[in-house]
Amino acid sequence: MRPLFVAVCLLAFSVGGTIPGMAQHAPQEQSSSRASPKRPNILLIYTDDHSYKTVGCYPESYPWVRTPIIDRLAARGIRFTHCYLGSWCMPSRASLLTGRHPHGIESMRMEGEYPGSTYDPEQCPFWPAVFRRHGYHTAQIGKWHTGVDTGFGRDWDHQIVWNRPKHPANAGNYYDNQILAIDGIEQPQPVGGYSTDNYTDWACDYIRGKNREAEKPWYLWVCYGAVHGPTTPAARHKGAYKDALVETPADIFPPRPGKPSYLDKTQSWAKGPGGVPVMAASGEAFGDEAKKNARTHAQWVRQVNECALAIDEGVGKLLAALQESGQLANTLVVFTADQGFSSGEHGFRTKLAPYDANYRSPLIVSQPGTIPEGKVCRQSIGAPDLVMTFFARAGLELPWKMHGHDISPLLADPEGAPWPHPLLYEHMGHSYGSDTAKVLAEDPSHAVHSNVPWYVAIRQGNYKYVRYLTAGEIEELYDLASDPEELTNLVGRQSEAKRLVAIRQVALEELRRTEAPFVDILPPVGAPARVLGTP
Repeated sequence: MRPLFVAVCLLAFSVGGTIPGMAQHAPQEQSSSRASPKRPNILLIYTDDHSYKTVGCYPESYPWVRTPIIDRLAARGIRFTHCYLGSWCMPSRASLLTGRHPHGIESMRMEGEYPGSTYDPEQCPFWPAVFRRHGYHTAQIGKWHTGVDTGFGRDWDHQIVWNRPKHPANAGNYYDNQILAIDGIEQPQPVGGYSTDNYTDWACDYIRGKNREAEKPWYLWVCYGAVHGPTTPAARHKGAYKDALVETPADIFPPRPGKPSYLDKTQSWAKGPGGVPVMAASGEAFGDEAKKNARTHAQWVRQVNECALAIDEGVGKLLAALQESGQLANTLVVFTADQGFSSGEHGFRTKLAPYDANYRSPLIVSQPGTIPEGKVCRQSIGAPDLVMTFFARAGLELPWKMHGHDISPLLADPEGAPWPHPLLYEHMGHSYGSDTAKVLAEDPSHAVHSNVPWYVAIRQGNYKYVRYLTAGEIEELYDLASDPEELTNLVGRQSEAKRLVAIRQVALEELRRTEAPFVDILPPVGAPARVLGTP
């Protein structure tokens, strides 16, 4: 039935042009783009550890990757090439709930047994509550990773939530037997069934009218747990790519001239028989939880892509529910992920690092009849940008200062609209708000998370700049047009000296614009190692 479902969805797609803490601040300037008289629904489809390289419409994916539904969504909307939402699960979600970078989110913190966490809703309000007050019905379905308090009754009218921080012993159950709370009531027994399919079905129920008020516009945040480790494909998809040819990333093994020293500690692949890359004991356990059956790199890449197949089917069901219920034309659909996940690039098997392979998310935005179709936007987008855009499309004023820019101009003209904004993104580990400055002021050597130093990064045009926040670590500068895999650090090249000075200043300006509490206590950078043969 699954292949038939996909075929039917694709046929429908092609016929008739349709698709089956923080104090309160004064409102800041909005885009000139305002919502239509009928306020749109907003469907945010949010996957987990889901690299853009596992989505077929991205040219960086393997040629055998099959995500026909998501690809068709891109063909009926705008595919953004560079999206940076967060360095790992919790800060990405925190930014999408506040419209602010982690350094501007007060009271959020880890507490108790991982992933235990907490926040003060008075200091750290979440914006779905504002939508509720202005007539929207709000819902969240799936994974929660941002404090024990999920906000039901304050931020959400409807919620079916797998609350990982509240139940650490259940926090590894990404795909089955999850402890759920439904509208604030914990279920007496873990819920079985493949989680990706469960979330899809519950979300489809909501779209069709269950658990919501029919006369209200709605915002639905569907938080899939896939493809996060243990990266378990649905039974129907296991072996779907068993014969797929997988190329090995160029720098899966050292040496990596010109790269930061911490990469020696994050090396997650070893040479197996015949030099074949296999999972090293030092890397993330994902895919080999017992560390007794180290998969090869090729096996791991196939497994990750097989796990993504249920997401593609789920997107198809969600779009079909919109179409069948007559809501497709008035629903802004956004497909993205909390962050990417390196599958060997730079020696990693995790997220966290500033490289596109680790951090960069897919992003597709569609609303037939309202947003251009079949377009590609090459501007860089962050989590605060999405939140500000949701407010603009709903016609609502911002309730506090947010850190992004409304991307409505890009949704109107994705290839030609002026976009002078550099993109700041960051990695602050487990710390948020003023706590980030405390760590750096007391001892910058503690500004490390899972062996990856804290950093701030800037995307401006084709260039990426990274400044680490542990004293003595080198900077990085990449030309992503000529070096998309980020193999050649340009720092130390005389030909790039002026550019480096200029982009350093851009980083400081963005930190000051977003009121980063540590901007005046940045630790010094280290001198780049000399690489023979570079001008």
